[in-house]
Amino acid sequence: MSLSSKVVGAGSGIDKFRTSGAMKALFPRGHGVQAIMINTSGGLTGGDQLDIEASAGAGSHLTLTTQAAERAYRSKEGNARMDSHLSVASGGSLHWLPQELILFEGARLNRSLTVDLAEDAKFLMVEPMIFGRTAMGEILNDVDFKDKIRVTREGAPLYFDGMHLTRDVAAQLTGRAVAARAGAMVSLLYVAPDAEAHLAPLRALLPQTGGASLLAPDVLALRLVASDSHTLRSPLLPILDRLSGDGLPTSWRL
Repeated sequence: MSLSSKVVGAGSGIDKFRTSGAMKALFPRGHGVQAIMINTSGGLTGGDQLDIEASAGAGSHLTLTTQAAERAYRSKEGNARMDSHLSVASGGSLHWLPQELILFEGARLNRSLTVDLAEDAKFLMVEPMIFGRTAMGEILNDVDFKDKIRVTREGAPLYFDGMHLTRDVAAQLTGRAVAARAGAMVSLLYVAPDAEAHLAPLRALLPQTGGASLLAPDVLALRLVASDSHTLRSPLLPILDRLSGDGLPTSWRL
């Protein structure tokens, strides 16, 4: 899928859009351009590949979210791949707000997100994850998951993050310095001139299993672990409401 936005009158509109394969998109009416990405295959398994390219043009606003949680299913052979490439031009803003990725037992997935920002671009990213279907008592004993996030500003490194969970993931997550047996986690990044003003209010919303820090006066990073998706969403929704200017897509509340 490839999507870009541009300034149209006093707001934003679609500049270019192209999609193929299992990836589709819906565009609800509202402020700016909001795309609800839909993987019509229902999930990811060995050999699947999803490629997403999105850019917010100069002065425009673009929001990308998903219809529901993405699922990484058991793979009989090979790894699934999901590669997303985002860019934000001068004066533009982009909200990358996918719902949870659920790792199933036996999942094999390589995922990457690369973002390049103009000097005065704004960016909000959230990446929630669920480690197995806790309601079914699923335990992740055989998983291979590689995740890389790379955010640059004018080509210079701004935020790099990575994760590699392999084989007995449940055992890896038991460590107190890792996840203390958490069943869910979220990583969040907010890049905007008012980042510092949000730090104290966000810390007040976080439980003891979360933390927020300033990497720079205009760069705020947050990480939170929780026992399950419901417990994760309880503080996450008001945080996203605040940082998105009450622009959180409706699909997050369905």
